[in-house]
Amino acid sequence: MSIQRTLVLCKPDAVQRGLVGRIVSRFEDKGLKIVGMKMLTVGEALAHEHYQEHAEKPFFAELVSFITSSPIVALAIEGDNAVEVVRGLMGATNPQNAAPGTIRGDFGLNLTKNLVHGSDSVASATRELALFFTDDELHDYDLTMGAWM
Repeated sequence: MSIQRTLVLCKPDAVQRGLVGRIVSRFEDKGLKIVGMKMLTVGEALAHEHYQEHAEKPFFAELVSFITSSPIVALAIEGDNAVEVVRGLMGATNPQNAAPGTIRGDFGLNLTKNLVHGSDSVASATRELALFFTDDELHDYDLTMGAWM
């Protein structure tokens, strides 16, 4: 068992379409623990830092424009192999290729408006969580249902 923390962003389209609660429920229903959550508007500097690995790609400007277009909800999620589990629940990056039953497969529209971001590795999760949360915004606690999972 490997307890991990990962970042999930409910992107502007999730907020605008009123899907944040349904998305959060998917993670909670799986037994993952929400250890941090907040709504914020991403500024240009944070967007550039968050998407730094895509800076030289032709779609970078579109990513930045979209993530800064409306508030998002940032989640810090913890659980056994959380990075992999969260990515599985989200589905393929392109909603047209995402399986039914995944967040993107059920609700996603296109490659840009794909509702959620999730860290792709433990190293990325560590870096990205630090961009969106301070240490005092993350909470350590035990789920009472933990003994049953």
